[in-house]
Amino acid sequence: MAGKPGRPGAAKGGKGPTKGSGGKNKRSLEGRGPTPKAEDRAWHPAGKRKAAAERYAAAGGKGKPGGSQGGSRPRAAKKDDDTETVTGRNSVLEALRAKIPATAFYIAQRVEMDDRVKEMLSIATNRDIPVMEVTRQELDRMAGFDGVHQGVAIKVPPYSYAHPQDLLEKIIDKGQTPLLVALDGITDPRNLGAIIRSTGAFGGHGLILPQRRSASVNSAAWKTSAGAAARVPVALAPNLTTTLKEFKKQGVFVLGLDGGGDVSLPALELADRPVVIVVGSEGKGLSRLVTETCDQIVSIPIEAATESLNAGIAASVALYQVASLRDRARD
Repeated sequence: MAGKPGRPGAAKGGKGPTKGSGGKNKRSLEGRGPTPKAEDRAWHPAGKRKAAAERYAAAGGKGKPGGSQGGSRPRAAKKDDDTETVTGRNSVLEALRAKIPATAFYIAQRVEMDDRVKEMLSIATNRDIPVMEVTRQELDRMAGFDGVHQGVAIKVPPYSYAHPQDLLEKIIDKGQTPLLVALDGITDPRNLGAIIRSTGAFGGHGLILPQRRSASVNSAAWKTSAGAAARVPVALAPNLTTTLKEFKKQGVFVLGLDGGGDVSLPALELADRPVVIVVGSEGKGLSRLVTETCDQIVSIPIEAATESLNAGIAASVALYQVASLRDRARD
């Protein structure tokens, strides 16, 4: 009696795979293992992002500079340390010239090589600062939404603030007549950066910031200062009113800028004395305690149609006026 026919595709006699068993295909795949993850494939976008993140971390950075953005608009990378990113050719060059202890110098691929970039590369090489060639997209992330990096950036340590009294004594020890700027309630770091720049431009010796409710010297201030933050010292006062009172005891004249001042800036006659110009916020102006501490409240004459001046502009006008009066006194 004939046996039952075998099921289609069944193996016969245990002699190995036959058609339909799939055995041959399985054997051909042995040794290949699982498909590599996307981030482990160098040609894959995820792999390129991983490589960029590794280059970034090698220079002391954190996070994933080449990571997915969820859109085309760049955003500032999260920071797990206290370093600041200084961007822009003038700012970076001034910081390098001033020997700020940068931990890494980033340069965009195929960047236009002008004299400034060449000097940056030379300084970085001579000081053994790691030079990292990165994509412009990576620099966009480091600079943030409104950062203009111009193809270069450096990582710098947290800003080292001076003590107000030490700052004053150093100026006096050099035989100079102090010209300082104190900020009362300025919380926008771009305003701070602009005032640092103006202070350096008009012969000022430094700034004083209150420890609370004030902008700090961060990457935005560095950028707006156009490098002046590398050479104009900034002091941090635990209490601004107390510091101003101590300065007054040492012969420093305290000028407060306010639209309702009793003296117009052009009529100022005390510019040849040690001076600290106190600038308040554009909205609230000087605080009550600071106003009471000032020796004189000075106003800048402006057209009636203009309600007030930006804090950075007001500081620039006052510094220019004091610098001009000092020049005339020396002539």
